[in-house]
Amino acid sequence: MKRLVPEDRWRHRYEHIVGFERLLADEGTTILKLFLHISKEEQAKRLQARLDDPRKRWKFNPGDLDDRALWDEYQAAYQEAIRRTTTEHAPWYVVPADRKWYRNVVVSAILVRTLERLDLRWPEPTEDLSDVIIR
Repeated sequence: MKRLVPEDRWRHRYEHIVGFERLLADEGTTILKLFLHISKEEQAKRLQARLDDPRKRWKFNPGDLDDRALWDEYQAAYQEAIRRTTTEHAPWYVVPADRKWYRNVVVSAILVRTLERLDLRWPEPTEDLSDVIIR
């Protein structure tokens, strides 16, 4: 199995991630995490399209096939990471992404709703600028 770091190290990192995100949120940062999930079937189509279309071949990486062989392991790792790091102050949104138009609608809706909740306003001028002339 492909391993980048020992399991005890990456499992411990979840605590660091949650703590860091808590610090950011406590200081007023809004955090959104979006996982754009495609199915194994859609991934196969996209990888094949990279081989079939000469204009897309630059996107193809043979290592993608090695990673694809570990699909189930990656899915389990993603699920655990999402489960362990989603919080009220830094939620994960798992977005179905097989259809790009649908992915775009969902992501846009999440962003719009979040921006509306921020209730942003233009700042009021701090001094009278009525006599300023810009040349």
